[in-house]
Amino acid sequence: MNTNKAKAPKASSNKIHMAAGYPRCGSGRRMSESVLGLLSVCVALLAACSTRTPSPSEVHRSPPSAPASQPFSSATLTHVPWGERAERGASVWRRVGWEELAGFQEDPLGELLGALLASCPRAPAVWRSACEHAARLSPHDHHAVRLWMLQHLQPWRIEDRNGAREGILTGYYEPHFEARRLPDGEFKSPLHRPPADLAQRRPYWTRQQLDSITEAREALKGRELAYLRDPIDVVVLQIQGSGRLTIIEPSGQQRLVRAGFAAHNDHAFSSVGRWLVDQGHISAAQATWPGIKDWMRRNPHRAQEALWKNPRVVFFGEEALIDPDLGPRGALGVPLTPQRSLAVDPRSVPLGSLLWITSHSPGSPALQRAVIAQDTGGAITGAVRGDYFWGWGDEAGERASQMRGRLQMWALWPSGHRPPP
Repeated sequence: MNTNKAKAPKASSNKIHMAAGYPRCGSGRRMSESVLGLLSVCVALLAACSTRTPSPSEVHRSPPSAPASQPFSSATLTHVPWGERAERGASVWRRVGWEELAGFQEDPLGELLGALLASCPRAPAVWRSACEHAARLSPHDHHAVRLWMLQHLQPWRIEDRNGAREGILTGYYEPHFEARRLPDGEFKSPLHRPPADLAQRRPYWTRQQLDSITEAREALKGRELAYLRDPIDVVVLQIQGSGRLTIIEPSGQQRLVRAGFAAHNDHAFSSVGRWLVDQGHISAAQATWPGIKDWMRRNPHRAQEALWKNPRVVFFGEEALIDPDLGPRGALGVPLTPQRSLAVDPRSVPLGSLLWITSHSPGSPALQRAVIAQDTGGAITGAVRGDYFWGWGDEAGERASQMRGRLQMWALWPSGHRPPP
């Protein structure tokens, strides 16, 4: 049975994880140019005649609509000064204007609303007022969501401590594999639940030790959740953090379940694909999971050596897959939304934050959209670093494996509040 033919869910009307081995039009209303010109003159006159700081009621007053061809002006939308600087972990946040957000008026922002409202109960307390207003919006009204952002949020550009504004964006997804409860000649690569002694040994055994040391292997006995065809598929699941399994029970009954992240062995992730490229075994273009699998099939005597280069092991728990249209739960504790959820380094970006990202990957269209920080990852570290959730199935996996591009990132934080230290 082929269980890997599902297409990536279409969370966006536009086709816009971790690359293997590496962990549009909105419905904005238009206003005549003459009215816009008059508004611009009025804003300029008011700015020239008054030096006082706008009151909160003025800050949150609804801004005028603007045509998609012109950037919104943020001059009167917040009382936090432009250029204001805040430090968080390895990152520096700088208050900037909305005009820095390329593509802001083209993003169909209503698509974000479900992910946002799911995050609100777990977001920092400063989000309370903004979330209460967001709950009144319709996901079909992209223009209203855009105005809500302008009224209630302010953009902060995220940089590292050296002032670098660019980082790396990769992609990840939820793979889907066929599995068995018991091993046989075809299905013999186990997924494991957390071992009973995991908390007593920190860090726990490495991947190589779990494969080769008798004491380590004994600790995994009886912890098998299911068996997959290929050990590389096990590593794929471990890197992605969760996956869907079509399990054929001994009775012959089929069950669709989710293998969800439960724990890991406390070792840092290391890229198998990167090692193969550095050794000259494959090219950078071949460093996808199909390319890595092909190399291992042609070099079976070195396959285990390659897998051991990643000492990190993830353990899983079985979860009922009640709604196949919902993604796995991320680190924030809410289901991930395809093309609207991002894994971040929480030391630099608080989970639950609304973000604007722009990215350019070779051979792919530019990505410019709003996302929510809802997940983390072992390889996702640094101030400007993101892992973009594509969804589930083969199409999502293909897109995720091809994504590795330059990233710029802005936090859209509640107006009048500095980011937390």
